Amino acid sequence: MKRLLEYALVAALCVAAVAAAGRYVLRDGGPAAKPATEAQKAEEGHKDEGKHGHDEPVKMSDAQVAAAGIELLTAGPRELQQTLRLNGLVQPNQETLVKVTSRFPGVIRSMRKRLGDPVRKDEVLATVESNQSLTTFELKAPMDGTVIDRDGTLGEFASEQKPLFTVADLSTMWVDFAVYRRDFGRVRAGDRIVIDLDDGGAPVESRIDYVSPIGASDTQSAVARAVVPNGGRLRAGLFVTGRVVLSARPAAVVVAAGAVQTLEGKTVVFRREEGGFAPREVVLGERDADWAEVRSGLAAGDVYAGRNSFVIKAEIGKGSAAHED
Repeated sequence: MKRLLEYALVAALCVAAVAAAGRYVLRDGGPAAKPATEAQKAEEGHKDEGKHGHDEPVKMSDAQVAAAGIELLTAGPRELQQTLRLNGLVQPNQETLVKVTSRFPGVIRSMRKRLGDPVRKDEVLATVESNQSLTTFELKAPMDGTVIDRDGTLGEFASEQKPLFTVADLSTMWVDFAVYRRDFGRVRAGDRIVIDLDDGGAPVESRIDYVSPIGASDTQSAVARAVVPNGGRLRAGLFVTGRVVLSARPAAVVVAAGAVQTLEGKTVVFRREEGGFAPREVVLGERDADWAEVRSGLAAGDVYAGRNSFVIKAEIGKGSAAHED
């Protein structure tokens, strides 16, 4: 009887142990733990989704891209330039400018052209009555051009020393840049220069035609001059900026500098894919003020987000915040 009772006690203990074991599972061969509830499984899945969401494409339609002002560009070969930035002033080409004065002293009887008027060679600008002969003679334009200065009124005395008109050929203009002494050795005649007119149009490319050997005491700078063809965008008296090209090197795959973003510590460019953008980790090479060389991560011909690419990064940030919530 005693042995039967011992057997019964052992069997009861085994049943209890099996029942308790049913409440636990082993995970990955580790220590026993309670089985995950549905809520816990959902939370873990939510965390995993947030963890990998940065690698997933951001959905954006063409209409959304346009509304966000995202510029689509194509990666490809381009010349990277090291440049020196200079401030400049537009003025008439002094070699194609003529001052018109009266041949004899007299009284101005008519002023037929106004400031800004185009004129043709031998067209009458004004008439003057001579003090000597009391006859009226005409002042004519010496060449085709534009009246850029007028200094005289009806009835005013005209002398041989005071120009009444200045006529200039504005088909070319001088753009004078200030070069400070620390950069004297870097700027030479013949250097390429890219001029930004700040009028919304494309920059104008030209070359330095002249570097003054004399400095200005008031600005402690010397003049580097470019003679630039004028299609109507260059106006005397306006300030511009220029970039002298000091060196240039071709690169096989280049993207706009503004397209490069940092995402989770990685350098990325957002490549356009069907229905959206995908972050592509890139390795950059040389850069200049506007462009960056891509050594890996993007291929020539890939379309990517240029200007306003930060909008896509912000969308990814919103998605991550939503997952964390």
